[in-house]
Amino acid sequence: MICKPLARRGNLYDNAVAKSFLKTLKTEEVYLWGYETLADVQKRIPFFIEEVYNRKQLHSSLRYQSPEEFEKMILKNNQTNPCLCSLSKPV
Repeated sequence: MICKPLARRGNLYDNAVAKSFLKTLKTEEVYLWGYETLADVQKRIPFFIEEVYNRKQLHSSLRYQSPEEFEKMILKNNQTNPCLCSLSKPV
């Protein structure tokens, strides 16, 4: 039985971002390193995520900025106009 994927345009549960991350992880990390043990994987994958993916990798969904740069921009904008990012109602 062949089922259609649930993800579609406009669906908030679309996993395109996760698929894109996994593709990047595989092509830029996993395929380049010859992991021999689980300890190798446990050491390298967190390093790749924190040092490469979050700090250097540009993301089209974040206006071609790294997640770290985008987060800094959001925090800076939030300081100048705190109501923009507030999820709670003012008291």
